[in-house]
Amino acid sequence: MASSSSNTLKHPTWKTRLKQIRFRLFPRGSRRLNRSVSGNVMLFLVLATFGLFSAYPLVFTVANAFKPLDEIFIFPPRLFPRNWTTANFGDLFNLMGDSWVPFSRYLFNTMFITFAGTAGHVILASMAAYPLAKHRFPGKTLLFTLVIYSLMFSAQVTMIPNYMIMSWLGHLPFVQFIDSHLAIILPAFAFPLGLYLMKNFMQTIPTTLLEAAKIDGASEYTIFWQVVMPLVKPAWLTLIILLFQSLWATDGGTFIYSEELKPLSYALSQVVQAGIARMGAASAVSAVMLVVPVTVFILNQARMIETMSHSGLK
Repeated sequence: MASSSSNTLKHPTWKTRLKQIRFRLFPRGSRRLNRSVSGNVMLFLVLATFGLFSAYPLVFTVANAFKPLDEIFIFPPRLFPRNWTTANFGDLFNLMGDSWVPFSRYLFNTMFITFAGTAGHVILASMAAYPLAKHRFPGKTLLFTLVIYSLMFSAQVTMIPNYMIMSWLGHLPFVQFIDSHLAIILPAFAFPLGLYLMKNFMQTIPTTLLEAAKIDGASEYTIFWQVVMPLVKPAWLTLIILLFQSLWATDGGTFIYSEELKPLSYALSQVVQAGIARMGAASAVSAVMLVVPVTVFILNQARMIETMSHSGLK
């Protein structure tokens, strides 16, 4: 009995090693930095200054939504309104209520596109990054090089090829991609930055841990879902932030033509284009489109910064 316990201490199982590595990667306690009080004060002042510059556009956009129409056009503009009002949001909901497509339909379209595209990309990017990071096979270097090169192309460059691919796939029986949500969701699955982040983050996982799991009888499926994915949680939380922000702001572009399939961003953009008389509602639109992605980022910003430091992305 004593020999078996000593063997366990000498040769821990992969689950024990997993707990040790997770504690090492994500320590619960804070580290005490060797800085003087004056150094801490100076660092705080510098960070606070840059933080104010970064937060000013966000605060100004949200505050504008609560300004009456006459204060929106004041020059020089004020940061906070003198007479706070929620009339802009009331005008926005009245305008959306008068449209023949309900506001709830636009909201559902945006939520469906955002959640389906984000979840699909996180799963596919993780499954593709795992063999690139932890397996050897012919063409591995070439594939990852193509992924890196694809990071140089902006969405405007790939818009026409994406439209052509969706149009060609639409000739398949019982499948329609153009004028459907799939035309936006499927290209989101191939977001190259997600594969790049996941691959670089998975490389930080010790190979000996995966080998120990194989010796204990774990399959590749078990290793991926129970060992790799919990350890790369900061990486896929970062992907959720990046892709959520992109898909939340999409307006359907040239892919969706039916009004009942349009996302919320398209409907709100129509309010903005109505002219000066609707500047109050337009300010409310900006606040609505800003609050959701900023909230998602604030909830996961610590994990995102940690991913950037591990992946080497500057």
